[in-house]
Amino acid sequence: MDTDTEADRLRATLDDIDREIAVAVSGGIDSLTLATLAHAHAPERVIMFHAVSPAVPGDATARVERIASEQGWRLDVIDAGEFDDADYRANPVNRCFFCKTNLYGSIARHTTAQIVSGANVNDLGEYRPGLDAARNNDVRHPYLEAQVDKAGVRRLARAAGLGDLAELPAAPCLSSRVETGIPIRADILKAIHAVERRLAEDFPRGTIRCRVRRTGVVIELDPETLKAVTGSREAAVRAQVADLFAGEAATADLVFAVYRNGSAFLHGIA
Repeated sequence: MDTDTEADRLRATLDDIDREIAVAVSGGIDSLTLATLAHAHAPERVIMFHAVSPAVPGDATARVERIASEQGWRLDVIDAGEFDDADYRANPVNRCFFCKTNLYGSIARHTTAQIVSGANVNDLGEYRPGLDAARNNDVRHPYLEAQVDKAGVRRLARAAGLGDLAELPAAPCLSSRVETGIPIRADILKAIHAVERRLAEDFPRGTIRCRVRRTGVVIELDPETLKAVTGSREAAVRAQVADLFAGEAATADLVFAVYRNGSAFLHGIA
């Protein structure tokens, strides 16, 4: 499918919605592109909602607010309230179900518009309990309806003029770094984000995940970055991680490993 066809199908999906549209914008490339295209196609009936919480990196919020200002979006920044939900904080395997349930419920309290998400075709091949929450809240997924996958989203982003953002790496919420069953705490998420930001300063093109597991902290990196960090710089990185996690999690047995998507859902992996 070429970009023009993908864009046409996406616009047709938006046209099929016969009321105002509320786009849930996390700050990732999927939702940013959807918001950009929806606003360009029907600005008078599209409003964006971005939720802030300890699980959402501040740079994601800043990115949303910057693009909203540049493009003239109607943007409503809200607190989805997931940290008030004991089921979410308990961090079960289906934590995302409770996160998205709170998000969509909060958006629905602010508007009667049709809520849409940035889920794309590739998401169907992964464990995504958030899609169950979407189904329960009658959320629509324009990319799924238009049969657009992740590569297609990036093509649409480039065509829409989003520049370098088209290559924005996947960045799930910070809670995804905490192993299933370990309670979610705001201070732990703050430390996780601080570690990832610090490493990203030295390796801006690297894939970096700071995981908190029962065995301690694990830093997952793409192979090239892993090789660089575990060489002559390992001692410095260990000291930085220990400092940033001081009092929050054990770092004495810090482990470096190759990045694996979704590995925090698994128990006992070092």
